[in-house]
Amino acid sequence: MEIQPSSILQSLLLVPLTLLPIMNPLGTAPIVLDAARGKDHVLKRLSRQVAINCWFLIVGSMLIGTYVLDLFGISLPIVRVGGGLLVASSAWRLLQGHDSDEVTDAVAEASSPDLSETEIARRSFFPLTFPLTTGPGSIAAAIALGAQLPRTPLLYVTGAGIAALGAALTAAVVYLVYRNGGRLMMRLGEVGTLVMMRMMAFVLLCIGIQIMWTGWAELNHLNP
Repeated sequence: MEIQPSSILQSLLLVPLTLLPIMNPLGTAPIVLDAARGKDHVLKRLSRQVAINCWFLIVGSMLIGTYVLDLFGISLPIVRVGGGLLVASSAWRLLQGHDSDEVTDAVAEASSPDLSETEIARRSFFPLTFPLTTGPGSIAAAIALGAQLPRTPLLYVTGAGIAALGAALTAAVVYLVYRNGGRLMMRLGEVGTLVMMRMMAFVLLCIGIQIMWTGWAELNHLNP
């Protein structure tokens, strides 16, 4: 069966267009900047490592996520409901202006001046990659994307390769946003940054509710 270039492009863009609004790297950029303590070379290393970690998490979720769910007997609609609930609750905390929780405390600890830059880079997975950048909501969405891959061997390999390229494109956007986030925050100023984060939190809340609604509709369809 011949694969059309338009369908390849559509599949390639589907991954970043689906995941980036949920991952919301623009809203997380100030936290990454704070973890780097304002040092440009540390920010560059952190941005690169977080992007690499995100690629592995996204690809792993797409390729093996559905098999893990089958192993534990968890349906994809349940994952959507749970992931959407977590995304919505995180967005609600951001809207309420809670400046201190377990994640931000972990960032503060990782960015302590007593820690070396090597130690800061080593801690880039938690919490900067998970759960701040690639959290439960984006993982659930990645699993849903992986469930749409064709099951015939040749088409599966092709689809998996395209999905991996889409994940690489997503990780590249994350890197660029985090790497240049400091400049953007300085241009926006403190008030502009606060307004932007509240707006992104509201968008994230809507995305979380949409994910939950999709999962709930699928559950009702399966159990009329």
